[in-house]
Amino acid sequence: MSRFCLPRDIYHGKGCLEELKNLKGKKAMLVVGGGSMKRQGFLDKAVNYLKEAGMEVEVFEGVEPDPSVETVMKGAEAMRAFEPDWIVSMGGGSPIDAAKAMWAFYEYPDTSFDDLCTPFNFPELRTKAKFAAIPSTSGTATEVTAFSVITNYQTGVKYPLADFNITPDVAIVDPDLVSGLPVKQVAYTGMDALTHAIEAYVSTLHGPFTDPLALQAIEMVLDYLPASYDCNMEAREQMHYAQCLAGMAFSNALLGIVHSMAHKTGAAFSTGHIPHGCANAIYLPYVIAYNAKEPEAASRYAEIARRMGLEGTSQKALINSLREKINEFNAKLNIPKTIKDFGVNEAEFKEKVAHIAELAVGDACTGSNPRSIDPAAMEKLLNCTYYGTEVDF
Repeated sequence: MSRFCLPRDIYHGKGCLEELKNLKGKKAMLVVGGGSMKRQGFLDKAVNYLKEAGMEVEVFEGVEPDPSVETVMKGAEAMRAFEPDWIVSMGGGSPIDAAKAMWAFYEYPDTSFDDLCTPFNFPELRTKAKFAAIPSTSGTATEVTAFSVITNYQTGVKYPLADFNITPDVAIVDPDLVSGLPVKQVAYTGMDALTHAIEAYVSTLHGPFTDPLALQAIEMVLDYLPASYDCNMEAREQMHYAQCLAGMAFSNALLGIVHSMAHKTGAAFSTGHIPHGCANAIYLPYVIAYNAKEPEAASRYAEIARRMGLEGTSQKALINSLREKINEFNAKLNIPKTIKDFGVNEAEFKEKVAHIAELAVGDACTGSNPRSIDPAAMEKLLNCTYYGTEVDF
Protein backbone atom coordinates (compact mmCIF):
# COMPACT_ATOMS: atom_id res chain seq x y z
CA MET A 1 0.00 0.00 0.00
CA SER A 2 1.17 3.55 -0.80
CA ARG A 3 0.05 6.89 0.55
CA PHE A 4 -0.37 10.20 -1.31
CA CYS A 5 -0.50 13.23 0.99
CA LEU A 6 -0.93 16.94 0.19
CA PRO A 7 -2.09 20.04 2.09
CA ARG A 8 -5.85 20.22 2.41
CA ASP A 9 -5.92 23.64 0.70
CA ILE A 10 -3.51 25.05 -1.90
CA TYR A 11 -4.26 28.62 -2.92
CA HIS A 12 -2.51 29.95 -6.02
CA GLY A 13 -2.61 33.08 -8.17
CA LYS A 14 -1.54 36.67 -7.78
CA GLY A 15 -2.71 38.22 -4.52
CA CYS A 16 -3.78 34.95 -2.88
CA LEU A 17 -1.82 35.96 0.26
CA GLU A 18 -5.14 37.58 1.17
CA GLU A 19 -6.50 34.11 2.00
CA LEU A 20 -4.82 34.50 5.41
CA LYS A 21 -7.79 36.57 6.53
CA ASN A 22 -10.01 33.52 6.13
CA LEU A 23 -8.12 31.34 8.63
CA LYS A 24 -10.11 30.49 11.74
CA GLY A 25 -8.27 30.82 15.02
CA LYS A 26 -7.32 32.94 18.04
CA LYS A 27 -3.53 33.32 17.87
CA ALA A 28 -1.02 33.08 15.03
CA MET A 29 2.76 32.84 15.29
CA LEU A 30 4.29 34.15 12.05
CA VAL A 31 7.78 32.75 11.38
CA VAL A 32 9.98 34.60 8.86
CA GLY A 33 13.59 34.81 7.74
CA GLY A 34 16.14 37.56 7.33
CA GLY A 35 14.05 40.54 6.32
CA SER A 36 13.21 40.43 2.58
CA MET A 37 9.52 39.90 3.33
CA LYS A 38 9.57 42.90 5.66
CA ARG A 39 11.42 45.12 3.16
CA GLN A 40 8.99 44.25 0.37
CA GLY A 41 5.93 44.89 2.55
CA PHE A 42 4.65 41.31 2.58
CA LEU A 43 5.21 40.82 6.31
CA ASP A 44 2.97 43.76 7.18
CA LYS A 45 0.35 42.51 4.73
CA ALA A 46 0.39 39.06 6.30
CA VAL A 47 0.14 40.43 9.84
CA ASN A 48 -2.78 42.66 8.84
CA TYR A 49 -4.63 39.83 7.08
CA LEU A 50 -4.24 37.61 10.16
CA LYS A 51 -5.55 40.43 12.34
CA GLU A 52 -8.50 40.79 9.97
CA ALA A 53 -9.15 37.12 10.69
CA GLY A 54 -9.55 38.15 14.33
CA MET A 55 -6.26 36.70 15.54
CA GLU A 56 -3.62 37.98 17.91
CA VAL A 57 -0.30 37.86 16.04
CA GLU A 58 3.28 37.43 17.18
CA VAL A 59 6.23 37.48 14.76
CA PHE A 60 9.33 35.30 15.12
CA GLU A 61 12.01 36.85 12.88
CA GLY A 62 15.56 36.07 11.87
CA VAL A 63 15.54 32.42 10.78
CA GLU A 64 18.90 32.03 9.04
CA PRO A 65 19.55 30.29 5.72
CA ASP A 66 19.93 26.56 6.43
CA PRO A 67 18.29 26.88 9.84
CA SER A 68 20.07 25.54 12.90
CA VAL A 69 18.92 23.25 15.67
CA GLU A 70 19.41 26.25 18.04
CA THR A 71 17.02 28.47 16.05
CA VAL A 72 14.43 25.70 16.02
CA MET A 73 14.61 25.34 19.81
CA LYS A 74 14.38 29.11 20.32
CA GLY A 75 11.28 29.29 18.09
CA ALA A 76 9.61 26.38 19.87
CA GLU A 77 10.21 28.11 23.19
CA ALA A 78 8.57 31.30 21.85
CA MET A 79 5.60 29.24 20.69
CA ARG A 80 5.19 27.58 24.06
CA ALA A 81 5.08 31.04 25.67
CA PHE A 82 2.59 32.48 23.13
CA GLU A 83 0.45 29.34 22.57
CA PRO A 84 -0.67 29.89 18.97
CA ASP A 85 -3.33 27.76 17.33
CA TRP A 86 -1.94 28.67 13.89
CA ILE A 87 1.72 28.58 12.90
CA VAL A 88 2.20 30.58 9.71
CA SER A 89 5.58 30.65 8.01
CA MET A 90 6.46 32.90 5.09
CA GLY A 91 9.71 33.06 3.16
CA GLY A 92 12.16 30.70 1.48
CA GLY A 93 12.59 27.07 2.41
CA SER A 94 14.55 27.94 5.54
CA PRO A 95 11.90 29.68 7.69
CA ILE A 96 9.23 27.20 6.60
CA ASP A 97 11.48 24.21 7.34
CA ALA A 98 12.43 25.72 10.70
CA ALA A 99 8.80 26.41 11.58
CA LYS A 100 7.85 22.78 10.82
CA ALA A 101 10.45 21.56 13.32
CA MET A 102 9.46 24.25 15.85
CA TRP A 103 5.89 22.97 15.54
CA ALA A 104 6.93 19.49 16.70
CA PHE A 105 8.87 20.80 19.73
CA TYR A 106 6.04 23.22 20.57
CA GLU A 107 3.53 20.38 20.76
CA TYR A 108 5.98 17.86 22.28
CA PRO A 109 8.56 19.70 24.44
CA ASP A 110 10.06 16.46 25.73
CA THR A 111 10.84 14.95 22.33
CA SER A 112 14.49 14.96 21.19
CA PHE A 113 15.99 16.06 17.90
CA ASP A 114 17.43 12.55 17.50
CA ASP A 115 13.91 11.12 17.75
CA LEU A 116 12.75 13.33 14.87
CA CYS A 117 15.73 12.36 12.70
CA THR A 118 14.30 8.87 12.28
CA PRO A 119 12.16 9.09 9.11
CA PHE A 120 8.41 9.01 9.68
CA ASN A 121 8.78 8.93 13.45
CA PHE A 122 7.08 12.20 14.40
CA PRO A 123 4.41 12.22 17.11
CA GLU A 124 0.87 13.11 16.04
CA LEU A 125 0.73 16.87 15.43
CA ARG A 126 -2.21 19.32 15.43
CA THR A 127 -2.90 18.81 19.13
CA LYS A 128 -2.22 22.55 19.61
CA ALA A 129 -1.86 24.21 16.20
CA LYS A 130 -2.36 23.98 12.45
CA PHE A 131 0.23 25.08 9.92
CA ALA A 132 0.13 27.42 6.91
CA ALA A 133 3.11 27.90 4.58
CA ILE A 134 3.75 30.74 2.13
CA PRO A 135 6.83 30.33 -0.12
CA SER A 136 8.80 33.35 -1.34
CA THR A 137 11.18 31.31 -3.51
CA SER A 138 10.47 28.89 -6.33
CA GLY A 139 12.38 25.75 -5.44
CA THR A 140 12.07 23.89 -2.17
CA ALA A 141 8.27 23.39 -2.33
CA THR A 142 8.34 22.87 1.42
CA GLU A 143 4.84 24.39 1.48
CA VAL A 144 3.46 21.08 0.15
CA THR A 145 5.96 18.52 1.44
CA ALA A 146 6.45 16.17 4.35
CA PHE A 147 10.06 17.33 4.77
CA SER A 148 12.20 19.81 6.65
CA VAL A 149 16.00 20.21 6.53
CA ILE A 150 17.73 21.40 9.71
CA THR A 151 21.50 21.91 10.07
CA ASN A 152 23.63 20.93 13.04
CA TYR A 153 26.51 23.39 12.76
CA GLN A 154 28.46 21.58 15.47
CA THR A 155 28.85 18.59 13.14
CA GLY A 156 28.42 20.41 9.80
CA VAL A 157 25.64 18.00 8.79
CA LYS A 158 22.19 18.73 7.38
CA TYR A 159 19.43 16.48 8.70
CA PRO A 160 16.36 15.92 6.50
CA LEU A 161 13.33 15.40 8.74
CA ALA A 162 10.54 13.39 7.11
CA ASP A 163 6.99 12.75 8.24
CA PHE A 164 3.54 13.23 6.68
CA ASN A 165 2.57 14.97 9.94
CA ILE A 166 4.57 18.05 8.90
CA THR A 167 2.81 18.46 5.56
CA PRO A 168 1.20 21.91 5.98
CA ASP A 169 -2.56 22.24 6.28
CA VAL A 170 -2.63 25.28 3.98
CA ALA A 171 -0.23 26.34 1.21
CA ILE A 172 -0.47 29.84 -0.25
CA VAL A 173 1.45 29.97 -3.54
CA ASP A 174 1.34 33.67 -4.45
CA PRO A 175 3.64 34.64 -7.38
CA ASP A 176 3.74 38.26 -6.17
CA LEU A 177 6.19 37.10 -3.48
CA VAL A 178 8.80 35.95 -6.03
CA SER A 179 8.74 39.00 -8.31
CA GLY A 180 11.75 40.52 -6.50
CA LEU A 181 13.90 37.37 -6.26
CA PRO A 182 17.60 37.94 -7.05
CA VAL A 183 18.60 36.09 -10.23
CA LYS A 184 21.10 33.87 -8.37
CA GLN A 185 18.24 32.60 -6.20
CA VAL A 186 16.08 32.13 -9.30
CA ALA A 187 18.84 29.94 -10.73
CA TYR A 188 19.52 27.85 -7.63
CA THR A 189 15.90 27.34 -6.62
CA GLY A 190 14.86 26.59 -10.20
CA MET A 191 17.46 23.84 -10.54
CA ASP A 192 16.40 22.53 -7.12
CA ALA A 193 12.85 22.19 -8.50
CA LEU A 194 14.13 20.39 -11.61
CA THR A 195 16.14 17.99 -9.43
CA HIS A 196 13.08 17.31 -7.27
CA ALA A 197 10.99 16.38 -10.29
CA ILE A 198 13.63 14.22 -12.01
CA GLU A 199 14.52 12.36 -8.80
CA ALA A 200 10.84 11.78 -8.02
CA TYR A 201 10.25 10.35 -11.50
CA VAL A 202 13.04 7.77 -11.20
CA SER A 203 12.62 7.05 -7.47
CA THR A 204 11.88 3.49 -6.41
CA LEU A 205 8.66 4.83 -4.86
CA HIS A 206 7.32 6.62 -7.95
CA GLY A 207 3.79 5.76 -8.98
CA PRO A 208 0.73 6.75 -11.02
CA PHE A 209 -0.09 9.70 -8.75
CA THR A 210 3.43 11.18 -8.71
CA ASP A 211 4.59 10.57 -12.31
CA PRO A 212 2.26 13.08 -14.03
CA LEU A 213 3.19 15.79 -11.49
CA ALA A 214 6.91 15.15 -11.98
CA LEU A 215 6.71 15.24 -15.78
CA GLN A 216 4.60 18.40 -15.80
CA ALA A 217 7.05 20.08 -13.43
CA ILE A 218 10.05 19.11 -15.60
CA GLU A 219 8.35 20.45 -18.72
CA MET A 220 7.45 23.75 -17.03
CA VAL A 221 10.98 24.24 -15.63
CA LEU A 222 12.52 23.63 -19.05
CA ASP A 223 10.00 26.02 -20.62
CA TYR A 224 10.16 28.84 -18.07
CA LEU A 225 13.38 28.84 -16.02
CA PRO A 226 15.61 30.72 -18.53
CA ALA A 227 12.99 33.46 -18.99
CA SER A 228 12.42 33.64 -15.23
CA TYR A 229 16.19 34.11 -14.81
CA ASP A 230 15.92 36.95 -17.36
CA CYS A 231 13.26 38.61 -15.14
CA ASN A 232 10.19 37.78 -17.21
CA MET A 233 7.42 37.97 -14.59
CA GLU A 234 4.99 35.64 -16.40
CA ALA A 235 7.75 33.01 -16.40
CA ARG A 236 8.40 33.70 -12.69
CA GLU A 237 4.75 32.94 -11.98
CA GLN A 238 4.86 29.67 -13.91
CA MET A 239 8.09 28.63 -12.16
CA HIS A 240 6.37 29.24 -8.82
CA TYR A 241 3.71 26.73 -9.80
CA ALA A 242 6.21 24.30 -11.37
CA GLN A 243 8.23 24.02 -8.16
CA CYS A 244 5.02 23.34 -6.23
CA LEU A 245 4.07 20.50 -8.60
CA ALA A 246 7.59 19.07 -8.22
CA GLY A 247 7.13 19.23 -4.45
CA MET A 248 3.87 17.30 -4.62
CA ALA A 249 5.69 14.61 -6.61
CA PHE A 250 8.77 14.22 -4.43
CA SER A 251 6.95 14.54 -1.11
CA ASN A 252 5.23 11.28 -2.01
CA ALA A 253 7.75 9.51 -4.27
CA LEU A 254 10.79 10.70 -2.26
CA LEU A 255 14.18 11.60 -3.75
CA GLY A 256 17.60 10.11 -4.45
CA ILE A 257 21.33 10.54 -4.03
CA VAL A 258 21.60 13.99 -5.64
CA HIS A 259 19.93 15.21 -2.47
CA SER A 260 21.93 12.87 -0.24
CA MET A 261 25.12 14.40 -1.62
CA ALA A 262 23.82 17.97 -1.39
CA HIS A 263 22.72 17.48 2.22
CA LYS A 264 26.10 16.17 3.30
CA THR A 265 28.33 18.59 1.38
CA GLY A 266 26.42 21.85 1.83
CA ALA A 267 27.97 22.81 5.18
CA ALA A 268 31.03 20.54 5.09
CA PHE A 269 33.76 22.81 3.74
CA SER A 270 35.51 25.79 5.31
CA THR A 271 35.93 27.41 1.88
CA GLY A 272 32.24 28.28 1.78
CA HIS A 273 28.74 26.95 2.10
CA ILE A 274 27.40 25.37 -1.10
CA PRO A 275 23.77 26.56 -1.53
CA HIS A 276 21.44 23.58 -1.74
CA GLY A 277 20.07 24.26 -5.23
CA CYS A 278 23.54 24.96 -6.58
CA ALA A 279 24.82 21.66 -5.18
CA ASN A 280 21.88 19.78 -6.73
CA ALA A 281 22.50 21.42 -10.10
CA ILE A 282 26.19 20.42 -10.04
CA TYR A 283 25.55 16.80 -8.99
CA LEU A 284 22.48 16.00 -11.13
CA PRO A 285 24.22 15.18 -14.46
CA TYR A 286 26.78 12.95 -12.70
CA VAL A 287 24.09 11.09 -10.74
CA ILE A 288 22.06 10.51 -13.90
CA ALA A 289 25.15 8.88 -15.44
CA TYR A 290 25.58 6.70 -12.34
CA ASN A 291 21.92 5.69 -12.03
CA ALA A 292 21.55 5.04 -15.77
CA LYS A 293 23.66 1.88 -15.34
CA GLU A 294 20.50 0.45 -13.73
CA PRO A 295 18.12 -0.61 -16.57
CA GLU A 296 14.82 0.65 -15.18
CA ALA A 297 16.32 4.01 -14.22
CA ALA A 298 17.85 4.30 -17.70
CA SER A 299 14.44 3.65 -19.22
CA ARG A 300 12.83 6.37 -17.12
CA TYR A 301 15.54 8.97 -17.81
CA ALA A 302 15.11 8.24 -21.52
CA GLU A 303 11.35 8.63 -21.14
CA ILE A 304 11.86 12.08 -19.57
CA ALA A 305 14.02 13.10 -22.53
CA ARG A 306 11.51 11.68 -25.03
CA ARG A 307 8.57 13.46 -23.36
CA MET A 308 10.51 16.74 -23.34
CA GLY A 309 11.24 16.47 -27.07
CA LEU A 310 15.00 16.10 -26.63
CA GLU A 311 17.04 14.53 -29.44
CA GLY A 312 18.06 10.88 -29.54
CA THR A 313 17.09 7.69 -31.34
CA SER A 314 18.55 5.34 -28.75
CA GLN A 315 18.15 5.15 -24.99
CA LYS A 316 21.77 6.14 -24.47
CA ALA A 317 21.43 9.14 -26.81
CA LEU A 318 18.28 10.31 -25.05
CA ILE A 319 19.96 10.11 -21.62
CA ASN A 320 22.95 12.04 -22.97
CA SER A 321 20.57 14.68 -24.33
CA LEU A 322 18.99 15.04 -20.89
CA ARG A 323 22.41 15.47 -19.27
CA GLU A 324 23.44 17.96 -21.96
CA LYS A 325 20.25 19.96 -21.39
CA ILE A 326 21.01 20.18 -17.66
CA ASN A 327 24.60 21.24 -18.38
CA GLU A 328 23.29 23.83 -20.85
CA PHE A 329 20.95 25.23 -18.18
CA ASN A 330 23.76 25.32 -15.61
CA ALA A 331 25.94 27.29 -18.03
CA LYS A 332 23.11 29.72 -18.81
CA LEU A 333 22.44 30.19 -15.08
CA ASN A 334 26.12 30.68 -14.17
CA ILE A 335 26.27 27.53 -12.05
CA PRO A 336 29.71 25.85 -11.83
CA LYS A 337 30.27 22.47 -13.49
CA THR A 338 32.20 20.97 -10.55
CA ILE A 339 32.71 21.38 -6.80
CA LYS A 340 36.27 22.44 -7.61
CA ASP A 341 34.96 25.24 -9.84
CA PHE A 342 32.69 26.30 -6.96
CA GLY A 343 35.85 26.98 -4.94
CA VAL A 344 36.14 24.07 -2.53
CA ASN A 345 39.78 23.56 -1.54
CA GLU A 346 41.26 20.36 -3.00
CA ALA A 347 43.23 19.34 0.08
CA GLU A 348 40.19 19.77 2.31
CA PHE A 349 38.01 17.86 -0.17
CA LYS A 350 40.45 14.93 -0.22
CA GLU A 351 40.64 14.95 3.56
CA LYS A 352 36.88 14.87 4.04
CA VAL A 353 35.48 12.99 1.04
CA ALA A 354 35.53 9.48 2.58
CA HIS A 355 33.58 10.63 5.65
CA ILE A 356 31.15 12.67 3.52
CA ALA A 357 30.58 9.57 1.36
CA GLU A 358 29.63 7.51 4.42
CA LEU A 359 27.24 10.21 5.64
CA ALA A 360 25.66 10.56 2.19
CA VAL A 361 25.01 6.81 1.93
CA GLY A 362 23.28 7.02 5.32
CA ASP A 363 21.12 9.99 4.29
CA ALA A 364 17.35 9.52 4.30
CA CYS A 365 17.16 10.16 0.54
CA THR A 366 19.49 7.30 -0.42
CA GLY A 367 16.96 4.53 0.21
CA SER A 368 14.69 5.55 -2.69
CA ASN A 369 17.49 6.07 -5.21
CA PRO A 370 16.99 3.72 -8.19
CA ARG A 371 20.52 2.27 -8.05
CA SER A 372 22.08 1.12 -4.80
CA ILE A 373 25.34 2.67 -3.65
CA ASP A 374 27.95 1.95 -0.99
CA PRO A 375 30.47 4.36 0.56
CA ALA A 376 33.26 3.35 -1.86
CA ALA A 377 31.09 4.04 -4.92
CA MET A 378 29.80 7.26 -3.34
CA GLU A 379 33.38 8.42 -2.81
CA LYS A 380 34.15 7.74 -6.48
CA LEU A 381 31.03 9.65 -7.52
CA LEU A 382 31.94 12.63 -5.34
CA ASN A 383 35.40 12.63 -6.89
CA CYS A 384 33.78 12.81 -10.34
CA THR A 385 31.77 15.84 -9.23
CA TYR A 386 34.94 17.49 -7.89
CA TYR A 387 37.17 16.94 -10.92
CA GLY A 388 34.52 16.79 -13.66
CA THR A 389 35.47 13.26 -14.75
CA GLU A 390 33.09 10.83 -16.44
CA VAL A 391 31.15 8.33 -14.32
CA ASP A 392 32.21 4.91 -15.67
CA PHE A 393 31.31 2.55 -12.82
